[in-house]
Amino acid sequence: MELAHSLLLNEEAYNQLGEFQKAEFIFEWLQFLEKLLPADIRENQKQLVEQLTSLLNNSPGPPTRRLLAKNLAVLYSTGDTFSVYQTIDKCNELIRSKDDSPSYLPTKLAAVVCLGYLYKKLGRILGNSFTDTVGNVLKAMKNAESQGRYEIMLSLQNILNGLGAAAIPCHRDIYKAARSCLTDRSMAVRCAAAKCLLELQNEAVFMWSTDLDSVVTLCFKSFEGSNYDVRLAVSKLLGTLLARALTSKQTTGNVISLEDVMELLGTGFLRGSCGFLRASGDMLKGTSSVSRDVRVGVTQAYVVFVSTLGSQWLERNFSAFLPHILDLVSQSHPKAIQSPMDAIGCRRCVSFILRATVGGLLGEKAQIAAAKEICQAIWKLKKVVDAAMSDSNLETKMNATDVTASQHVLVCALQELGSLIHGLGTTAAPLLQDSSTGVLEAVISVFPHPSLSVRLTAAWCVRCIAVALPSYMSLLLDRCIERLSTLKSSPEAVTGYSFAVAALLGAVKHCPLGIPHGKGKVWSELAEDLLCSASQNSRISLQRTQAGWLLIAALMTLGPAVVQHHLPRVLLLWKCIFPSSPKDLETEKTRGDSFTWQVTLEGRAGALCAIKSFVSHCAGLLTDEVIQRLLPPLPSAVDLLTQLSSIYKSYGNSLKTPSTVYRHKLYELLAVLPPKTYEGILGQKYDYHFFTFLQLLLGNSIAGGSLEYDAYSIYEKFAKGDSVPKPLPPALSVISAATRLFGVMFSHIAESHRLQILEQLLNSIKQAKGSRQQIVQLHVVSAFSTSLKHLANSKGSLGSDEVRRSALTLVMGALESNNPLLRCAAAECLARLAQVVSDSAFTAGLAQVSFDKLKSARDVVSRTGHSLALGCLYRYLGGIGSTQHLNACVGILYTLSQDSTSPDVQAWALHSLSLIVDLAGPLYHVHVEPTLSLVLMLLLSVPPAYTEVHQSLGRCLNTLITTLGPELQGSSTTVSALRTSCLLGCAVMQDNPDCLVQAQAISCLQQLHMFAPRHVNLSNLVSCLCMNLCSSYLLLRRAVVACLRQLVQREAAEVSEYAVALVKESKDDFTPGNTLLLADVNIREIGLEGALLGLLDKELDQRLCQDIKETLTHMLTSMAVEKLSFWLKLCKDVLAASAGNSCKLLSMSSIDTTQEEETAKVDDVSVLTSDSDDRFHPFRNPRWPTRVFAAECVCKIISQCESAVSAHFDITLAQERKQRDSRDDFLVLHLADLVRMAFMAATDHSDQLRLSGLQMLQIVVRKFAAVPEPEFPGHVILEQYQANVGAALRPAFAPETPPDVTAKACQVCSAWIASGVVSDLNDLRRVHQLLVSSLLKVQAGKEAQNQQYNESTSTMEILAVLKAWAEVYIVAVEKQKNPSDTHKHCLKIANSSEENYRDVSFSASGLLDLVQADLGTLSKLWLAALQDFALLTLPPEYASQLPTEGGTFYTAETIENARPHYYSSWALILYATSLWLTSTGFIVVDPDEGVTNLSRPVTPTTMCQDSSTRPLVKSPEDVNTDRFHLILGISVEFLCSPGSDAAMENIIACLHALRALFDVPWPRSKIGGDQELGVELLNVLHRLILTRESPDIQLAALEVVRLILFAAQEHVKEKRRSAEEKETLPEFGEGKDTGGLVPGKSLVFATLELCVCILVRQLPQLNPKLTCSPAVQSGKHLLLSEDGSRLVAAALVILSDVPAICSPEGSVSVLPTILYLIIGVLKETAVKSQDGQLPLTVAASLQALKGLLSSPMARAEKSQNAWTDLLRSALVTVLDCWDQVDGLLPELDEVSLLTAITVFVMSTSPEVTTVECLQKRCIEKFKITLDSKDPLVQCKCYQLLHSIFQHPNKIVSYPYIHSLAPSIVGKLQETEKAKPENAAELQVIQEGIKVVTALTAAAEEQHRDHLVACFLPILISFLLDENALVSATNSAKNLHEFALQTLMQIGPQYSSVFKKLMASSPTMKARLESAVKGNQESIKVKTTKHAKNPGKSSSIQLKTNFL
Repeated sequence: MELAHSLLLNEEAYNQLGEFQKAEFIFEWLQFLEKLLPADIRENQKQLVEQLTSLLNNSPGPPTRRLLAKNLAVLYSTGDTFSVYQTIDKCNELIRSKDDSPSYLPTKLAAVVCLGYLYKKLGRILGNSFTDTVGNVLKAMKNAESQGRYEIMLSLQNILNGLGAAAIPCHRDIYKAARSCLTDRSMAVRCAAAKCLLELQNEAVFMWSTDLDSVVTLCFKSFEGSNYDVRLAVSKLLGTLLARALTSKQTTGNVISLEDVMELLGTGFLRGSCGFLRASGDMLKGTSSVSRDVRVGVTQAYVVFVSTLGSQWLERNFSAFLPHILDLVSQSHPKAIQSPMDAIGCRRCVSFILRATVGGLLGEKAQIAAAKEICQAIWKLKKVVDAAMSDSNLETKMNATDVTASQHVLVCALQELGSLIHGLGTTAAPLLQDSSTGVLEAVISVFPHPSLSVRLTAAWCVRCIAVALPSYMSLLLDRCIERLSTLKSSPEAVTGYSFAVAALLGAVKHCPLGIPHGKGKVWSELAEDLLCSASQNSRISLQRTQAGWLLIAALMTLGPAVVQHHLPRVLLLWKCIFPSSPKDLETEKTRGDSFTWQVTLEGRAGALCAIKSFVSHCAGLLTDEVIQRLLPPLPSAVDLLTQLSSIYKSYGNSLKTPSTVYRHKLYELLAVLPPKTYEGILGQKYDYHFFTFLQLLLGNSIAGGSLEYDAYSIYEKFAKGDSVPKPLPPALSVISAATRLFGVMFSHIAESHRLQILEQLLNSIKQAKGSRQQIVQLHVVSAFSTSLKHLANSKGSLGSDEVRRSALTLVMGALESNNPLLRCAAAECLARLAQVVSDSAFTAGLAQVSFDKLKSARDVVSRTGHSLALGCLYRYLGGIGSTQHLNACVGILYTLSQDSTSPDVQAWALHSLSLIVDLAGPLYHVHVEPTLSLVLMLLLSVPPAYTEVHQSLGRCLNTLITTLGPELQGSSTTVSALRTSCLLGCAVMQDNPDCLVQAQAISCLQQLHMFAPRHVNLSNLVSCLCMNLCSSYLLLRRAVVACLRQLVQREAAEVSEYAVALVKESKDDFTPGNTLLLADVNIREIGLEGALLGLLDKELDQRLCQDIKETLTHMLTSMAVEKLSFWLKLCKDVLAASAGNSCKLLSMSSIDTTQEEETAKVDDVSVLTSDSDDRFHPFRNPRWPTRVFAAECVCKIISQCESAVSAHFDITLAQERKQRDSRDDFLVLHLADLVRMAFMAATDHSDQLRLSGLQMLQIVVRKFAAVPEPEFPGHVILEQYQANVGAALRPAFAPETPPDVTAKACQVCSAWIASGVVSDLNDLRRVHQLLVSSLLKVQAGKEAQNQQYNESTSTMEILAVLKAWAEVYIVAVEKQKNPSDTHKHCLKIANSSEENYRDVSFSASGLLDLVQADLGTLSKLWLAALQDFALLTLPPEYASQLPTEGGTFYTAETIENARPHYYSSWALILYATSLWLTSTGFIVVDPDEGVTNLSRPVTPTTMCQDSSTRPLVKSPEDVNTDRFHLILGISVEFLCSPGSDAAMENIIACLHALRALFDVPWPRSKIGGDQELGVELLNVLHRLILTRESPDIQLAALEVVRLILFAAQEHVKEKRRSAEEKETLPEFGEGKDTGGLVPGKSLVFATLELCVCILVRQLPQLNPKLTCSPAVQSGKHLLLSEDGSRLVAAALVILSDVPAICSPEGSVSVLPTILYLIIGVLKETAVKSQDGQLPLTVAASLQALKGLLSSPMARAEKSQNAWTDLLRSALVTVLDCWDQVDGLLPELDEVSLLTAITVFVMSTSPEVTTVECLQKRCIEKFKITLDSKDPLVQCKCYQLLHSIFQHPNKIVSYPYIHSLAPSIVGKLQETEKAKPENAAELQVIQEGIKVVTALTAAAEEQHRDHLVACFLPILISFLLDENALVSATNSAKNLHEFALQTLMQIGPQYSSVFKKLMASSPTMKARLESAVKGNQESIKVKTTKHAKNPGKSSSIQLKTNFL
C-alpha cells in the first residue's frame, strides 16, 4: 500500500495486483491524492486527468467513484480547465452508451457522479454546456434502475448547487424528474430526490409560490410507506419550503400567511395524502384512517418548519402556533381521533412537536411565556367543560361528547406544561407566583374532569411541578387532601385527587428535601377511610376502592422510614381483601353481580399492586415475619385466576378489562417475590397455572402505550427525567408480565411437569392460524427464552431427552418463520437451549443442522435464520468445540455474505460473523486477514442504498479491530498491512451517507486510536468529529462525543488546537454545507470547549450530556491552567448570559451605601453585573443545568490552579511575572471575575445554581483570604469585594429560601467572618447580622419550623447555623490567643507601626465581643446538638434506649435522614463547646470577691444548671462532670475508629477539642485522678497515630498526650503534698514499691509506647531489633523533614516528663528506656549543619536530657544509687558515640556531644561525673575540641567551659580548670602574633578572654594575683596605637575595643596587681595610655552600640541555653 502514496498512479505496482487488491490500491491512491491536490500540479495535470478518466472504465465501486469525482473536480479547479469539456463529453458518452449489462453499470454511475462534482466545483465556468448534460442525464433516468436513479438525483443536486441561479432553464425539467422519484419504490431514491428538490428550491421560486400546493401534496404521498430516513429527508424539504414561502417577500401572486401554512400541514396530518378537495369514497364513508407514516412525517415537518424560522420567530408567533397544534387533536376533527389507538398516536405527535419546538428552541424566559399561553388554553378548555357539566338540559348528551373530545387537547396541553416546568426547575418560580396566570389553579381545576386520561395527565403535571419546585410539594398535597375529604361523594373528584396525591407521593423521592413525616399518617388514614367507606355508596364504591389502594401503593414509595409505622394496618387490609379459604371463594362466586365483581377485582388488583410496591420500595422491612404475613392470601389470589373464565361467562364482557388487570398485577407481584417463598404454598397448583399462560395468546397488535392504561404507573419511577410514563394496554402488558413470570417459574417446577407444559405450548401454536400464529409463537418463544436464561443463571438442568426434543421442535419451528423478529428470538432461544443443556454432542448436532440447511436452502428466510443461529450459538458457548467447527462456520458465513442477490442474507450473515469474531478472540487470529479483506471488498462494492449491509460490515470491522487489540501497534509488514486495511475501511465508512455507518466509523477509529495512537491521523479525526458534533442524529452525536471523551484524556491540547485550525481553514467545499454551520460559528469564536458547552445546553439525551460533561472536565483538568482567561471567559459567558436586569436591580438595592468608599463599590458591582452591549453572545439563554455546570467548572479551575504555581494566589508575584511575559496568566488577576460569577450564580432564580454559586464564593473566600493588597499595606485584596459578598449572601436568608440554600450560605458566612478579610467591626456586622437572624430562628424551636419540607431539613439548617457560629467562635478565640499569627500578612508588608498592632488585637477581641453576646444561647444549643449526636452514634442494640420523641433537633421518625447532617457538623461544634467550657464552664464566679477563681473539684459551688434537661437540680459538680464526659465520650468514640473516609478536619478538630479541654485544671483533675481513663485515652491516641500518617494529626495527638501526662503529674504532686501535710508518707506514683509497670493498666507504659511509636517511625535506627540489620548499619544519617523534626521534639518533651509520675522505684525501671531514646535521638540527628545552627531534634534532646537529669528522683534516697549508676552509663554512651565517630562519620556534630557532656556535668549530682575515669575522658574531649580548626566549634567549646568553670561545687570544676586553663591562656598568648582575620576568629578570642576573666574570679585568693599578672599583658598586647588604629582591619579594631573594655573592668578590681605591672613595664604603660587617649571619644559611641547589638555569640546562646 505504501506504493500507492505517489502523485501519479504507480501503474507497475497496480498491474501486478489481483482484481480485488486493485480496488483497494486505487482507493488508497485516490485518498492520498485528495490530501495532495491543493498543491500546484500543472506539469502533471494532463497525465493525472488521463489516469483518472481511464479509471472510469474500471467499474469503480460507490466510495471509489465519489472520491474519483472529487479529485477530478479539485484538479480542474486548481489547475487549467482547457480539457474539462473533453472530460464532460466523455462522461456524457459513457452515460449515453446502450450497454445495459450489470458489469457496465458502475462505469455509467461513475460518469454520472463525476458530472455532478465537476459542475458543483466549477459551476458557471463551464458556461452553457450544462443544458446538454442535464438533458442527457434526465434521458438516462427514464430507463435507469434504482441505483442509477439514486446517483442521478444526487448528481443533479450537485449540478444545481454549483450553478446556482444560472440553471434556471433546466429547473422545470429537473423538478418533473424529481417529483416522480419522490414517490419511488426505492427508499434511497426518495431520499436523494428530497435532497435534490431541497437544493432546487433555493433558486426555483415556483416551488414555494405557484406550485406550493402540489409540492406539499407530493411530500405527503412520499411519506406513505416510508422509512425513517425518507421521513427525515422529506420533512426537511417540506419544512424548509413552507418556511421559505412564509418569509419570502414576493410581490406577485398571493402572499402566503401563517394560517395558510398551518392549514396545509394540518390537512396532511389529519387527512393524509388523499388530496384536499377530491376526498375519496373511503373518506366519506369514514373508513380510511391516515397512515402512521404520514402523520409522523408531517410531525417532523412541523418541527423543521419552526426550527428553520428560529427561536425568535417562535417566541413572537407562539400564540398563533399553539392553538393550531392543539387543534390537531380537538373535536373539530373527530376522524383523526376516532379509535383510542389513533388518538394516542395523534397525542404523541402533538407532544413531540411541542417538546421539540418549545422545549428545544426556546430559552428560559421564552419558555415561561409559552407556559403562560398553554395555561390560558387550559383555562379556556376548562370553561367549555364546566359549561357542559352544569347544563342539565336536553343537550347534555351532545355536550358530553364535546367534553370527551376536548380531552385530548387537555392531555397534550397538560403534558407540555408539566414538561416545561420540569425542565425549568426552580427558575419557574416566578411563573407559579404570578397570580394572573394561575398555573396551579388551572391544573388543580382539571382534576375532577370526566375523562380518565385528563385526570391522570393533570396528576402527572402536578408531579412535574412538585419535582421542579419542591417548596410546592407539601402545599399541593395539603390542597389535594383537603379537596379529597370535601368531595368524597364525586366519583371524578375522588379518582382525580387520589391520582394527584399518588403522583406527588411518587415524586417525593426525587425531592431531596422531602415532606413532613406526619403527612404519611394523614394519607394512610384517608386511604383506609376510602376503603372502608367504599361499600356505603354503590355509585362511588369502585372509585373509592381504587383510590384507597392507589394511595397505599404510592405511600410505599416513601421508603421504610415512613412505611414501618403503617405496615401492620396495611397487612391487615391485605389479609381482609382475599377470601381466607377455598370454600369462601366458592361461595363468593355464587353471590354478586357484574358490578360487585368489577369492584372486587379492582380492589384486589389494587391490593396486589400495593404489596408489589411495598416489596420493591421497602426491601429493608421484608423480614421473615413480614413475609409470613404476606403469604397467606396468595393461594386464594392464584385460585381466583382459575375462576376468571367462568366469571366472564356468568357476568358478561364488562369484566374483561378488570380481570386482565387483576391477572397482570398478580403476575407482577409473583415476579418480584423470591420464588422460594411461595413455592411451598402454591405447591402442585403450578401445573394448572401454565394453562393460564395460554392467555398469552390474547394479544395481536403492538400498540403505543399511554398513561390511562394503568393508573398505578403514576407513582412509579420514570425511565427518563420528564417523559410521561407510557404503560401498554392491559392485554399487552399482561403478556409481558406473564413472559417474565414464566421465566422465573419454569425453572422452579419439577422436571416431570416441564414436558407437559412444552407440549401444551406447541399445541397452542398449532391451533392458532395466520398472522395470529406468529404472534403466539413470538410470545411463547420469548417466554421460553426467559426461562432458559433463569436456568442458565441458576446452573439448573432442563430435564430428560423428551423435554429437549419438545424444546427443539418449539424453537426450530420459529427459526424459519417469515417474521424477522421471531427468527431473532428463535436463534437466541436455540443458543440458550444449548447453553443450558451444555453437552458438546447436542451443540454439535444443532450446528450441523444449520450447516446442512444453509448448504441446501435457497430461500432468504431459512438462510438468514440459520446463519444467525450459528452466531448466537457461538455467542453463548464461546469457543465451542474444536477450531474445525469455527472454520466451518466462518467458511459458510463468508459465502453467504457475498451473496449480492440478497442484501438481507448478506446483512444477517455478516452480523452473525461479527458475533463469532467478538467471542472467538485469539482463536480467530488465523481468519483475521481473509475476513478483513472480505469486509473491505464489500465496503468498496456494496451500493450505499443497502444500509443494513453496511451497518453489519461496520460491526465486523469493529470486532476485528478489538480482536487485534494492541497488536495493531506492531511494525511488521503483516501488521502494518492489517492496520492500513482497517484505516481504509474506516475511511470508506466515514464517507457513507448513512449516519449509523458514520457512527460506526468513528467508534472504529476510536478503537484504533486506543490501540495504535500513532497511526491514527488525529487532525482528520478531529475535523470529522467537529463536523458531526451538531448532527441531527442522536447516535452519531453519541459516537462523536464518546470518541472525543477518549481523545481528550490523552491529548486535550492537540484536539482543541486541531478543532480551531480546522474551522479557520475550512475551505473544503465538499463538507456537507449546513452541518458545519452551528459548530463553525461556535468553534471559531469559543473553541471546541465552547461548542461542547453550547451542545450541552441544547442536548436532551442524558447519557450524551454526561459524556459531554466528562469530556469538558478532562479538557479543563489538562488545559485550564494554560488557557486560564479562555476558560474563565467561557464560564463567565454562560453565567452572565442569564444574569439579566433582575440581577442588576438586586445588586443595586441590596448594597447599602453608607460611606463614600462604598458608593464607589456599588458602581463597581453594577458594572460587574450588567451586560449592556447586546452584541452577539456566544451563549443565548443557557438553561440552568448548563449554568450549574459552568459554576462547577470554575471551582475545578480554582483547584487546578492551586496545584499549579503559587503565583496564582499572590498578586505581587503574579503582576511581576505578567510584566515579564504578557502571555503568563494568573488566577489572582481574575479575582473580580470570580467574585462576579459567584455573585451572579448565588443570586439566581435556580436553587441548584444558588448552591453552586455559594460553593464557589466559599472557595474564593477560603483561597484568597490571605492574599495581601500591595497598594494598601495592612489590607487584603478581598476587602474591596465585601459589598458583593454581603449582597450575594443576603437573599439566602430570606424566609422563603429552601433550607439547603440557607445551610450553604451559613457556611459561606462563617468562612467570610473567620477569614479575617474584614477588620472593621461595622462592616463585619452586616454578615454577622445574617447569622444572628438564623440563630433567632433556631431558638424558636420545633414549633416555629415550617411545615413545607421533611423535619430533617430543619435539622440540616439548625446544625449548619450552629456549625457556622462554632467556626466563627473558634477563630475568634484562636485570634485572641495569638494575635500576631492572624495578621502575619499585615506585618509582612507594613513596617508595622504601633497603630497597626493595636488594630489587629482590636479586631480579634472585637470578633470575640461579637460572638460573646450570643454565647449563652449558643452554648446551650451546642451542648444540645452534641447530646443528640451522642445518642445517634449509639450502636443499633441500644435503639430501645433512645428518647421516643427524638432529640432536641431531630424527630424520632426522621432519625436516618438527620444522621448525615450531624456527621457533617459535630466536630466543629465539639471544638467550640470545648473552648467555651474551658473559658467559662469550669470557672466559678464568686460574687463576694468579684474575681474569677478556679474552683477545685473538692468545693462545688452553685453553677448554671441550664443545660440539664431533667427536672431535678444537679450540683454544678455533676453538671460539669456530665459535660466533661459528653465531650470526652464523643471524642473517644470517634477517634477509636475514624472511618477511612473521615475528614482530616474532623480528626484535628476533635484533638483540638481535647487539648482545649485539658488546658484548664478542673478537667485535668478528672483525668489525672482516673488512671484507667487516661490509659484508655492514650491507647486511642496511639492507634490514631498508627493509622494516620498526617503530621498535623500526630502533632495534635502528642499535644493531648502531653496534657494528660501533665494532669497525672499534678495529681501525684497533689497527693504528695497532702501526704506531707498529714505526715504519712506512702509512695505515690506508678511502680509503687516494686517498680513494676503493668501494660494496659499503666499510664507510663502507654505513654512510652506512644512515644516509641513516633520516634521509631521517624528514626528507624532507634529500634534495637533493626539496629543489627545491614540496612541501618551503613550508618548514614537520615535528614528528617521539618514535620518529622517537630514530631520527634514533641515526643522527647513528653519523655522527659515521665519520671515525675513514677514512684522512685518506678522511675528506676523506666529510666534506661528514656535515656536510650533521648541519647539515641541525639546520636542519630547531631549532624553538622552549614550555618552552625543546632537541629531542632538535637535542641529538644538536650533540653529533655537536662529536664531528666535535674529530676528530683535522681536525689531521692530510694532511687539515688540506681540513678547514679544509670546516668554514668548514659554518659559513657555519649562518650562512646564520639569514639565511633572518629573512624566512621566525620559529619557528627562535636558541639552537640560536648553540650550533652556539659549538661551531665552541670545538672547531675557530683558523684555521677567525678569518677576519675569518666572525668578524664570528658576532659580529653574538651582538649581535642579546643584544638579544633573550626572557629565556631572552638567558640562553643569556650562557652561550655565558661559555665563549667563557674560550677559552684569545686570538686566538679577544679579538675577541668587544672587541665584546661593553661592551654586556653597559651592560645591567647599565641594570638599576639597572629591577629584575627575575620569575625569568627575574633569571636573565639573574645570568648577566650571571657573564660579567663571568669577564671580569675573563680580562683582562690592566693593564686589570683598571679593569674591577673599573666592575663593583663595579653590584653595590653591586643591594643593598637593611634596610627595603627587608622590602618587596622575591622577585626583588629574590634579586638582592640574589647580588650580595652575588659581592662577597664579588671583594672579597678585588681588595682594593686595592675599598678605593680604598669610600674614594672613602661612599654606596656605607654601603649595603654595612648590607646585610652586616642579612643576617648569613640569608646562612648561604640559601647552604646555594643549594648544594643551584642554580636552573634548571644544569639547562639539564646537558642541553645540548656544549662
